[in-house]
Amino acid sequence: MSELIEVRGLEKSFGEQHVLRGIDLTATAGTATAVLGPSGSGKTTLLRSLNVLETPDAGSVRISDAQLDFGAPPAGKAAYRRAVKALRARSGMVFQSHNLFPHRTVLQNLIEGPVQVQRRDREEAVADARTLLAQVGLAGREDAYPAQLSGGQQQRVGIARALALRPEVLLLDEPTSALDPELVGEVLEVVRDLAEQGWTLVIVTHEVRFARDVADQVLFLDGGRVVERGGAEVLTDPREERTRRFLSRVLEAG
Repeated sequence: MSELIEVRGLEKSFGEQHVLRGIDLTATAGTATAVLGPSGSGKTTLLRSLNVLETPDAGSVRISDAQLDFGAPPAGKAAYRRAVKALRARSGMVFQSHNLFPHRTVLQNLIEGPVQVQRRDREEAVADARTLLAQVGLAGREDAYPAQLSGGQQQRVGIARALALRPEVLLLDEPTSALDPELVGEVLEVVRDLAEQGWTLVIVTHEVRFARDVADQVLFLDGGRVVERGGAEVLTDPREERTRRFLSRVLEAG
C-alpha cells in the first residue's frame, strides 16, 4: 500500500535553536498518526512544516502527488509558490485556539475557504458546511457567532472548517490544549469519529490515553528527533527510557 504522506530528513532551526533534526515520517491513507513529546521537542514545528506554515531548512514533504524539496526548491518564485499551494491544498489545519473569524457566523467561517480560495459554488459550499456541522454535533448553529459558542464548540467548528476544504490529510495541533477539562471529551469524540471514518490524521497531542486508543502509528519526539516510533506499544510498553519517563510524568499529572 502506497504512503499518502512521506517526510524525509526535515531540518529546521530558529536562530541557534535546532528544532527539527532529520525527521522522517510516513503514513498510509486512512490511518491516524499521533505525535507526542515534551514542550519544545519539535512537534508543532513538524506539523506546521507539513502545511508549509513553517518552511524547513532542508528535507522534503510529499502529500499524495504534491511534493516540495526544501533543500532544492523549484527555481523561481512563481514555481515555488505553486509547489507550496499544491502541498497546502492537500491538507487542512486545525489550530490550538480555533482561529475563527469573530465577526462572521459559523456558516460564514466554513464557506470562506471553499468559496473565496477554491472558487467553489456557494450553494454547494453551504450544503457541505451544513453536513459537516451536523457531523461535529453543531447542526442548527449556522447563524451563531464564535463568541456565542463554548470553547469546545468553537474547536469543533474549527475541525469542520478544515474539513470543508476537502483535504486528503487533516493536521491537528493539540486540539484540546486550550480547552477547559470538561470540554475536552467532546472534541476528542469528534476526532475519534473521524479516525473511525477513515480520515488520514496527524495529531499532535498530550492526551496519551486518547492517542493509545485511536492512533495506528505513534511518534515520540524529544530534542527535535524521533526517539521512538511504532504502534500503541510505544505508549503501553515503550522501549526507550526517555519515552518511559515522559509517559510516567504525563500519566501521573493526568
